Amino acid sequence: MWYRTALLVGVIVAVTGLKSLPVAAQAPTTVAPGIAVLDVDSIRRDAASIKAVREQIAKYRNSFQTEIDNEEKNLRTANQELAKKQSLLAPEAFAAERTKFEQRVVEVQRLVQKRRIELEKVQEEALGKIEQVVNEIVATMARDRGYSVVLKRGQTVVVDIKLDITKDVLAALDKRLPTVKVTTPGK
Repeated sequence: MWYRTALLVGVIVAVTGLKSLPVAAQAPTTVAPGIAVLDVDSIRRDAASIKAVREQIAKYRNSFQTEIDNEEKNLRTANQELAKKQSLLAPEAFAAERTKFEQRVVEVQRLVQKRRIELEKVQEEALGKIEQVVNEIVATMARDRGYSVVLKRGQTVVVDIKLDITKDVLAALDKRLPTVKVTTPGK
């Protein structure tokens, strides 16, 4: 009989003791983080501002290519003239002419490299501006919608379509930044 009483008292103490424990001592509740996925490749492919940058870079590239083509044509002509002069000039004079020609070739190579670097620089600047705006848009969406984590689509294996915010980000980007003016290369 005293066993029943002791058992009953033990159960009552255990039950009332658990209720009086602080909240931190009770089983923790986990909050699932808000997760979103962004297809960065889709943004890079479909954004109006990215397309505008590509078009402007293509125009500059075509302009530079025309300039380089003219330089190469001039070099071919100079090389043909030099070949004709070889039999007419003394070896020392020909060597001096050949050295001048080779210097021009090096100058054209430097011009090609300079133009390529200039194009890359202005393209990186323009794309950097776009990336900054995309990051701001994603941060605002994450804050407003309660996302704790935003993953790139390439970092995921399987994604529920409801987690994809790419269309929303693309629409916001096209509205906020429909075009970007690419700085003229070399300036």
